[in-house]
Amino acid sequence: MNLTIDNLQGAGPVDYTAALDGTIAPRVVRKMNAPAQMRCSLVAHGTSFVTPVIGARVVLVKSDGSFLFTGYLTQAPQLEYVGWGEGAAVYRYDLVAESDEVLLDQKALPNRAPYVERTAGSALTQLAQDLLPGEFDTSAVEALDAIASYAVNPQNKFSYHAGEIALAARASYRAMNRALTLASVGAATYALNESDANFSPMGLKLASPNLLVNDATVIGLDEPQAYVRDYFVGDGETLNFYLSQTPFAQARPALIDEEYLGPGLDTTTWVVNDPSSAVSVAAQTLVVNGGTGQDGQTTVSFIEQVELGGALELQHGDVSFAGASQGVLGGLYAGAVSVAGCLAGFQVTPTTAGLNIQALIQGALTGPVMATTAGHRYVLTTYLYSMEVYRAEETFHSSSHPAGSGWGGAAVAADVRFVLVVQDIDPANPETMVAPGTVLYDGVIANAPGFCTYALVNAVNMQCSIAYTYAAHISLAEVGTALPDENYVTQLVASLSNGGECEIVSATTLNFYPEYVPPLNTLIVASYRGSGRAVAEVVNEASVTSLASGADNGSRGIVRTMKVPSARTQVDCENAALAILDDAGTAAWMGTYQTWSDFLPGAAADIFPGDGIAVNVPSRNAVFSAIVRSVAIDVVDLPHDRGMYAIEFANDLAAPLGYQNEGTATTVSLGDMPLPQTTAQVGNYYLQNLNEAQITSVSATTVAVDAGMAPSSGWGIEVRMHDYGWGVANDRNLIGRFNTETFSLARLAKTQNYFMRLYDGSSPPRYSRYAACLHVDYPL
Repeated sequence: MNLTIDNLQGAGPVDYTAALDGTIAPRVVRKMNAPAQMRCSLVAHGTSFVTPVIGARVVLVKSDGSFLFTGYLTQAPQLEYVGWGEGAAVYRYDLVAESDEVLLDQKALPNRAPYVERTAGSALTQLAQDLLPGEFDTSAVEALDAIASYAVNPQNKFSYHAGEIALAARASYRAMNRALTLASVGAATYALNESDANFSPMGLKLASPNLLVNDATVIGLDEPQAYVRDYFVGDGETLNFYLSQTPFAQARPALIDEEYLGPGLDTTTWVVNDPSSAVSVAAQTLVVNGGTGQDGQTTVSFIEQVELGGALELQHGDVSFAGASQGVLGGLYAGAVSVAGCLAGFQVTPTTAGLNIQALIQGALTGPVMATTAGHRYVLTTYLYSMEVYRAEETFHSSSHPAGSGWGGAAVAADVRFVLVVQDIDPANPETMVAPGTVLYDGVIANAPGFCTYALVNAVNMQCSIAYTYAAHISLAEVGTALPDENYVTQLVASLSNGGECEIVSATTLNFYPEYVPPLNTLIVASYRGSGRAVAEVVNEASVTSLASGADNGSRGIVRTMKVPSARTQVDCENAALAILDDAGTAAWMGTYQTWSDFLPGAAADIFPGDGIAVNVPSRNAVFSAIVRSVAIDVVDLPHDRGMYAIEFANDLAAPLGYQNEGTATTVSLGDMPLPQTTAQVGNYYLQNLNEAQITSVSATTVAVDAGMAPSSGWGIEVRMHDYGWGVANDRNLIGRFNTETFSLARLAKTQNYFMRLYDGSSPPRYSRYAACLHVDYPL
């Protein structure tokens, strides 16, 4: 075994094997989803000894060429006087090195948009590419399952985020010889069998604590809950209208905040396909000067997918045209970037008089045409609204549901409203800077895809410059107004300077700007989601029954607040609980095994954290599978490549591998606590939400309701004054039960709430997961 150190000063790797202190064995410690560490000591002999420096590359390699450790010194050697040699003092140099990802850890992470619907492997690869493009070989990084959303915090290091990404996929990562590896835990499994001739009974220590769990409560983040529609009527003067609930608050950090400061495009934000070199950055603008003449070949696309959930504003930019142009600006694409595949965007086409701008919806030109004027600038903005905030469930894993077969991960269907707006700015007329934009499209795309590629530019042949691009979530409230007997028109919820007509202030107040006061008898509807804590309780009923004895009902419960993966909804909490219960019904096992490198379990050449250990020691009643958590190697015989291994392992019940919980307690209000479900009920318990329920007319005494769907035979719609007390046995706040899609409700006050859920004919009946809330605030 050889130790080489490269001080990176031009001499290259130097063999320091002879300088190793023979009284202190080099020690390598590998930990699950964390940098490995190596410690060794050198003794200087002769004047040719060169002291290693901070940042020096350290490689410990076996005689067969396989690596035991590769990394870099993370601190200056610690000197210790050991005596007097031939004419000079002799010192011991204690070295500390960390594995190769230290190169990535010392880089500041970019302040970038969250990874969206990326596989764990893709996220890890991109994380490394953002820091050191091309430095690490990522061919051994497996894709594994998709992570719905993962936000990178620049205050943490690469290795912290790499560990979290691996944990979310129940995987392990490591860095060795400038290569990253990511694989599902247990991908390599070795047998530890007491019948093996090389088995060391003295080296094995086992523990089996009583950690049985059959009742798991999982607490997640604040989630969108009730489907709310608040109805008001304008009197020609009132600007403020009070919402019935606090709308769910989406994260507000900008997804894109690009000012094109140059000299090129930010590679952590944009992906450019430009075979004809038509795209450049100049004078703080994105410049497009040409194209190949073919659709989909010259593109500037956002590096992440855009989730079509909640409310989002895409300010594509302030566009100036310098000549004939053809292409699509601000396009969203469910597949490859092409005109035919454009879900929503702005089509630019040349005419004999100039250019036309028109909405491109599902591959077809739609709505009015705006003809451009030479010298004018055009601000293009897309707003989208969906009552479903998250378009994919998170995925949770266990030993029986590893990567590729985890709990959750399903797509969430939703309709999405798109509003495409163009503001025509005449530089010679300052008033056009604040004039309302022209709506080119305002409509709903049914069952829209959950995620899209956002291509700012898809140029067939374009001559234009774009001054800025900005994208962020906005208030989750879709506001519409209509005069009597007319269709509703979307009122943009944004700042006045950004073309908004109203805003949400103080969390529960809808405020119209004075320029847009609703006229007399204007009907107003605000649609949004209410808010509450995501929480679920799931019970393994068979286990509870088997453990019941006398006064003990058999329940063995835990409460966990989920950190990684994030539990964003009640469904996520249910799936997390299922993953916990997967591993909680058997015995917990943990242990250590010490042996020489010649006699590793399963005749392995080496052992790493994340490898599986199949323990078969019947004499100790120990037959189980576990995952290696750490490996410590003392290299006591360098000439013969021999070391003493100390292997720590545990199964998922003893130490969870598929999730990490918060260390602090979380309080959950009683109103957010759902009824417990059995493992068999999860996924089958709740009925469809009445998310399309709406009020169709209001009189002084009645309210007409369209529930958005007709109940099946034997089913009904239950309407209550408050969002509690659901069930056939409770009539205390009951307004009525109906078995038709449309029905009338009594109106008893100027302001009144109606909560409704679908229910079926089972006993007891099942209900919708979330209530639909219709709120009326009309004069009597």
